[in-house]
Amino acid sequence: MARTALVIVAVLILLLGLLWIFQRRLIYLPDGTRVPSAGQVIPNARDVSFTTRDGLRLGAWYVPGDHDVTVLVAGGNAGNRLHRAPLARALAAYGLPVLLMDYRGYGGNPGTPTEEGLHLDLLAARAFLGDTRVVYFGESLGAAVATRLARERPPAGLVLRSPFTDLAAAGQVAYPFLPVSALLRDRFPVTEHVSHIRVPAVVVWGTADTIVPPRLSRAVAKAAAGPVTTVEVPGAGHNDLALLAGQDLIEAVVELAGQVRRR
Repeated sequence: MARTALVIVAVLILLLGLLWIFQRRLIYLPDGTRVPSAGQVIPNARDVSFTTRDGLRLGAWYVPGDHDVTVLVAGGNAGNRLHRAPLARALAAYGLPVLLMDYRGYGGNPGTPTEEGLHLDLLAARAFLGDTRVVYFGESLGAAVATRLARERPPAGLVLRSPFTDLAAAGQVAYPFLPVSALLRDRFPVTEHVSHIRVPAVVVWGTADTIVPPRLSRAVAKAAAGPVTTVEVPGAGHNDLALLAGQDLIEAVVELAGQVRRR
């Protein structure tokens, strides 16, 4: 029995060690495929690029518009900007300029994603937009990236779609049998950041989201230091079209852009 117990302990230690080493492959699920040119996907869009502080040149799509508030989109942990084209098209229909950026390792971009790397990527995207009013739009993991940048460089407004309180909380939902908090290298402390952010914010979630449960998104909204509007989309799951480019979501972004435009 003692020998069996030792074997079990050894196997557990081995598994935890492998999770420690390869955890980022479970967190970041990039589609690294090179995307088509912007104009082939979104009318009037163009291909742009910018360079991060650590020297990576990243490709992105810019969709022009006649509104004087630009939406900077920080995507989630999977896919690439091609998958978020419906969001950009829907916002552009209201005249909103949109910058669809991809992180390092996504959409044909060089590099490997990490928490610090994604921060540098979004920082470079914001610098590309220059002196203009910007609404940060963060989707799921991108909500964590957007809130960190918002604390460092406040936007005109902030949209958080399906945000979690921190990565450990979201990870515990996916892996309830593991000591997720003790294993994580990348933390993404969303509530810590939003508690210092005073710009107008919108928090959107779906009631049927099993990846980031609504309770986590509600906790983010409650923690925000500034004025917050919440939008609950009935029956929507984490990856449903309603949370990508649904009318409730789009109207919330457009309304926020109009609000910050009048300030």
